[in-house]
Amino acid sequence: MSMFHVAISQLTVSRWELTEEVARLTAHGFDSLSLWRPKLSDIGRHAAAALLAESGVRASSLQWAGGFTGGDGRTFAESIEDAREAIADAGAVGARVLVVHSGCRGGHTRAHARRLLIQALDTLAPLAARTGVTLAVKPMHQAAAAGCSFLTQVEDALELVEGFADPAIRMALDLWQFGDDPELVRLLPRLAAATAVVQVADRMGAPTAELERLPAGHGSLPLESLVTAVAEHGYEGHFEFDPVGETVASLGYERVLIEARRLADLWAERLVPRLARQTMTAGWRHPDAAGPAALTTAPQFRSAGSRRSHASSQTASRG
Repeated sequence: MSMFHVAISQLTVSRWELTEEVARLTAHGFDSLSLWRPKLSDIGRHAAAALLAESGVRASSLQWAGGFTGGDGRTFAESIEDAREAIADAGAVGARVLVVHSGCRGGHTRAHARRLLIQALDTLAPLAARTGVTLAVKPMHQAAAAGCSFLTQVEDALELVEGFADPAIRMALDLWQFGDDPELVRLLPRLAAATAVVQVADRMGAPTAELERLPAGHGSLPLESLVTAVAEHGYEGHFEFDPVGETVASLGYERVLIEARRLADLWAERLVPRLARQTMTAGWRHPDAAGPAALTTAPQFRSAGSRRSHASSQTASRG
């Protein structure tokens, strides 16, 4: 059984406090919020957990931990300790996904940087599994990755994650970074199985180091086609709308939420008959299932849980 889950990122509505965020999100029919660690630190994990529980809003993910290559000035041990704290935060607020940035090469060879990331994930995976948190490794486009990640190709990150064969280690797929990558379509079956969260923002032209993540529909990326394709391949996690930049500021948060709600409803409405036909002709198979596909009930969708229709010192990452 599949659901179409949509969330809004705290980075999109960064000037609002958590109390206002949950109030406005629920008013617009959203029931999931991607949390940002500096904002979580401001209120505290326990107060945030209580507020989310009271409002009925879930934490779709927590951003971010990482930097294991030392490019941000921390030692490997310090980055590991920070990641342990992030896992505890995610567990406390019910976020099942913690987004992980590898860190830049930081003077290392690429092979050594990769070994550091693998060592970090090996170290953290048991704690994440016990806490019920998935570590989602996020690749970044070369043009936007400076200081954040040496993983600049989707397939490289995918192969790294698949090499673990551990459900506690998966991927974060950012469509703003790679939505026009011609390799994405070929990789979709593997990505759908290996991805824990999909981030959705638009752009005009190629990615740049300047943070300008347009709201969906304001750029040229084929976001609806990509979202549909990922869902058709069995992805069942959240699609997190996370535009950030001057366009969001000029439109205003309310309009951004209204537009996101409209698009989420439209995409879900179009997905229902497509997946229903897929179920009837080929049988529905959960991506984690083993053996031949077995025909079950048709996948059922809700549009982001709409109620109308039914401390880290991190700075914001460039992407």
